[in-house]
Amino acid sequence: MKLYYSPGACSLADHIALHEAEIGFDRVRVDLKTKKTETGQSFDEINPKSYVPTLEFDNGEILTENVAILSWIADQRPALGVTGDLGTARLTEMLTFISTEIHKQFGRVFKPSCDAEAEAAREKIRKRFELISTLAKGDYLFGSEASVADAYLFTMLLWAGKVRLEIPARLTAFDQRMRTRPAVQLALKHEQLD
Repeated sequence: MKLYYSPGACSLADHIALHEAEIGFDRVRVDLKTKKTETGQSFDEINPKSYVPTLEFDNGEILTENVAILSWIADQRPALGVTGDLGTARLTEMLTFISTEIHKQFGRVFKPSCDAEAEAAREKIRKRFELISTLAKGDYLFGSEASVADAYLFTMLLWAGKVRLEIPARLTAFDQRMRTRPAVQLALKHEQLD
């Protein structure tokens, strides 16, 4: 299995989750500007969407999109999912919220068409982080154990730090807690982000 990633991109969430799940995989670095892998292969041949994450299975099948890949990882390692009658739905709900309401907004911060657009996106992200901080059910989003959604949230908090976006104190503590996890440390080391 191969994870196509770009250092510090949203694929970091999948990188962390794969380590958390103890699933063996190879890492293939992608230059998102040139659309080339570290071996010189055209990334568009692998994923015509031209962005990471991309997971390539040993049989050649390709899976893309954070919500899909993180859900698949949770299926392989149920301890990284959410328990209860609505567990799968609650996990999908949180992953989708992070993807659409936080992740997507960062595009307007990183590459704004104007200052007003960037500030509006920053404010929306701040409000979403505040909401998530009130929804967390313990040390992690769903209680005392980390889920794949926590890996995604951590990645978004890393981005918030890059753009100096203030986050709630509870999420600052969460970020520090995540950084002590061996899987997070390993992924950060692999991506040279430590």
